[in-house]
Amino acid sequence: MDKIALTAGALYVIVLLRAGGTFAVGWLAGAGARRSRLAGRISTPKFQRAERAIQRWGAPVVAVSFLTIGFQTAANFLAGSMRMPLPRYLPALFVGGAAWALIYATAGLGVLEVLGRLFSQRPALGASAVAVLLLAACGVVVYRRRRAAPSCGDTAADET
Repeated sequence: MDKIALTAGALYVIVLLRAGGTFAVGWLAGAGARRSRLAGRISTPKFQRAERAIQRWGAPVVAVSFLTIGFQTAANFLAGSMRMPLPRYLPALFVGGAAWALIYATAGLGVLEVLGRLFSQRPALGASAVAVLLLAACGVVVYRRRRAAPSCGDTAADET
């Protein structure tokens, strides 16, 4: 139990620094955009409505983003660039970060422990398990890229 608590504590500090830093970079990027050539585009009433909605309702999205893969950085950056107030952002960061740290500390340590036992007792089976995990990860990446890329038959002329 001490190992889980220590790991969760370390991961919590890491996620607070990383997500808080991403929020700060977003805040600075948003401030810079407001002073740049983009100022006219981001001062439209539609953009300002979206900004107010994120400022008001974005905290639950930020908190839940920690339970996703690949969305939390975008959510934290967007919260910063859209100037989500700190009294709304910080509780979402603390709650979402705690959930992330606990999940990764328990599940992550569990997977590492199982792989460690597998390698120590049956090295061939351990190597096979790691190979299967790597192949599965590569397969997911290839599938997503192929799905996102337009097919050869899709052209602009087909749409007209």
